[in-house]
Amino acid sequence: MNNDWIKAAEVSEVESDGTFGVELGGQEICLYKLDDGIYATDGKCTHGDAYLAQGFIVEGSLIECPLHEGTFDIKTGAPTGAPCSVALKCHKVKVTDGVIYIHLDR
Repeated sequence: MNNDWIKAAEVSEVESDGTFGVELGGQEICLYKLDDGIYATDGKCTHGDAYLAQGFIVEGSLIECPLHEGTFDIKTGAPTGAPCSVALKCHKVKVTDGVIYIHLDR
């Protein structure tokens, strides 16, 4: 299994308290810029076929799915609001010289 850091976006592309969707290595990824840093999860909701980059950050660090309004903790991936019950996969993030890199396990 290869472990790769892949360039995802420029920090400036992700709005504060906002989301940004990217496709990396054939995977949909959602980036989030919170007060304490950049986070990344899988880009699709585990409950329905919805892109989390079209959702909303609520209560500081929860992502609300745009389809059924369920929520997940951005930092842990844990489901926090019905109908979501399966956790999101979180990805490691590093920022170097204003560039966001995501660590993908293959």
